[in-house]
Amino acid sequence: MKIHIPSPLRSYTQSHEADIQGTTLADALVDLDRQFPGIRFRVINEQDRIREHIKFFVNEKSVSDIQVQLGKNDVIHIVCALSGG
Repeated sequence: MKIHIPSPLRSYTQSHEADIQGTTLADALVDLDRQFPGIRFRVINEQDRIREHIKFFVNEKSVSDIQVQLGKNDVIHIVCALSGG
């Protein structure tokens, strides 16, 4: 499956997307972190929850639980909130 990487996280991947594997979003993020060490911590906190400024979309549907089941053809988007003044 594909995961689209937002600009603020591309310093890890050097690309706007990556191929990942997993049966859940949690598994897929572990695979992403295996390929690009450190990226998972930028989107998942120490309690294994999605960080407040991050949103995940699976096939354009917002998900809030990393245990959501995934299919091999699913497309995941990571969206980072912008802030500043």
